[in-house]
Amino acid sequence: MVIIKFFAMLKGKVGRDEVEISIPGQIALKELKEILKREFPPIKEFIDKNVMISVNQEFAASDTIIKDGDEVALLPPFSGG
Repeated sequence: MVIIKFFAMLKGKVGRDEVEISIPGQIALKELKEILKREFPPIKEFIDKNVMISVNQEFAASDTIIKDGDEVALLPPFSGG
């Protein structure tokens, strides 16, 4: 199982702050993004555009490998001053 954490407005769109999903072995982050878009359509447009993603609390690239037990966080753009 992989823990997916949603922050800020993504949490509101999904209705939960955390879910667990099962993945087939090890997959690249770009594959996980496709799974998330299918499972959570309200956040599809954000995943495609400007969500930052971390894996085990480190920012990740599309080719980052996700494996069982990992924690993936989806972070929308932040603003502030």
